Amino acid sequence: MSVHRLEEMSTVALDALDRARTVMVLTVSPLEEHGPHLPVGVDAFAARHFAETIAERVVAARPGWSVVLAPTLHLGSFTFETTGTVAVRQRVVRDALVDYGHALAKSGFRFILVANGHAGPGHLNALDEAAAIVSRRHGVTMASFTGHLAWEFLRGRYTDAIEAELGRSLTAEERQAFAEDAHGGWWETSLMLLLRPDLVDETYRTLPPARYSLPQRVVPNYPLKNGGRGYVGHPALGDPAFAKATTEVLMREAMTIVEGLLDGHLKPSDRHSPFFQVPFLRTNFWRGAGITTAVVAAAGAGLAAWLRSRSRPPSKPGHPRL
Repeated sequence: MSVHRLEEMSTVALDALDRARTVMVLTVSPLEEHGPHLPVGVDAFAARHFAETIAERVVAARPGWSVVLAPTLHLGSFTFETTGTVAVRQRVVRDALVDYGHALAKSGFRFILVANGHAGPGHLNALDEAAAIVSRRHGVTMASFTGHLAWEFLRGRYTDAIEAELGRSLTAEERQAFAEDAHGGWWETSLMLLLRPDLVDETYRTLPPARYSLPQRVVPNYPLKNGGRGYVGHPALGDPAFAKATTEVLMREAMTIVEGLLDGHLKPSDRHSPFFQVPFLRTNFWRGAGITTAVVAAAGAGLAAWLRSRSRPPSKPGHPRL
């Protein structure tokens, strides 16, 4: 068997793997509320499915290669806060992935992928930062590209491919619903109906659409305010056929990236989340801004004191200036 679970392997079995033809996959996503109809593990279920599917496709496409799946890390930042959500600081997410990547790279593994199902901007940045740190320090390829895929998906870049996979065009109402989807809505409800229908509460069929404008979405915890029930979008449209079509498209796109990384045609930085370019969403931004402010303030105070000293009249001999 070419797909392994890390926790089930011995040190001897791991050490026997060909490092040049082994891919390690780290799965990381938070426990977070997803409305009244879905479990808090939605993101983790999605990430695990993503990881397992990539593993199967890598070994099918590359005879002689192995994939090792690490246990899911239930870690995530930039979450919606209520009962069931386990919020983790952005720095903790980044540092945990750095430590995992360090341990694997130190053991000689050259290819490390991060599977993730959570689209919180700061969370995506933490994953990208960790991958960049490990890649740079150890000269390996560690990549987190699910943020890139999620961004392209939510922007509608894959709509034509999804329609082709579905075998029909989306209606105007469905296109609008897709544009409004973000959290616990049409797609995630559909995905859970495909993966774990036993965990989806039947009330999803009666939930009304939850629509939010862009200004509303920048408010922390917005889907839980003013009577919101913690979801964004149209859960009543949930359909496993839609999930099957969309995940097939996403997996094809993912495998194009994976193949490029394994062949060396792509660098991890080529598929960063777009949020990676937003300074205040980076892990060290506010800490660095605070230190910079303190340094500038201290330097300014020192400069002001020096200027004041230069502007005073010279002291008379024998009378030191106070």
